[in-house]
Amino acid sequence: MSESRGITPEILASHGIDVYQLSEACRQADGQAPRGTMDPWVALDTDLRNIGTITGNPEQGAKAADEIADRLESLRSAPQPTEKPTVFVFDSVSDTIFSSGAFGGPQGIIDAAGARNATEDVQDTWTAVSWERITTADPDLIVFVDYPGQSVEPKIEALRTNPAGRNLKAVRENRFVNLPYAMWVSSPLNIDAAETLRSVLEAHDLVPASGITPTLDVRQLGLGGNDWLN
Repeated sequence: MSESRGITPEILASHGIDVYQLSEACRQADGQAPRGTMDPWVALDTDLRNIGTITGNPEQGAKAADEIADRLESLRSAPQPTEKPTVFVFDSVSDTIFSSGAFGGPQGIIDAAGARNATEDVQDTWTAVSWERITTADPDLIVFVDYPGQSVEPKIEALRTNPAGRNLKAVRENRFVNLPYAMWVSSPLNIDAAETLRSVLEAHDLVPASGITPTLDVRQLGLGGNDWLN
């Protein structure tokens, strides 16, 4: 949806079309933060229950939300590191890096996995940040968002060749994880992303062992950039 494309809830309503917009995409009022109205996990829980009601399946929506809540509680109850490792979300790259701030799905995913989002101070969902941000953060792990036209290999190459990226801890030690777009944007797959990220952090000895086995086996996705799987 956008004003420039002539697709907004108001325009569609004028044609008798009702709209439900995911909470992650909702915008604040003028003068407030550009996006993000609630905690990412609260947003997902709210949407699942609302969509269940809208489609006439409130019990199914509530069941899905409750299952995610139970798995989230297991992650939050897992042993935590004395100092949280830093994770940087790397979506796409140009003269800036497209990443995700405090209100996006990755914030909740990273937090649930026992780590710290390098851009948690950015009061937005998906947004561009400078190369200086990743240099300053010097993340312990870099996570990639994989989707058509944005595969992982060129992103890793950009990190290895850019002076701001080549000496980062995560780059030197090949600490990467690459997951599909649908696991990072607000969706039921967020909990699978959180469990997977926790297992990656454990594999690199960045957080204590939890005994949690990811429900989704991402090896079946056949994505590049996941050397930790081998």
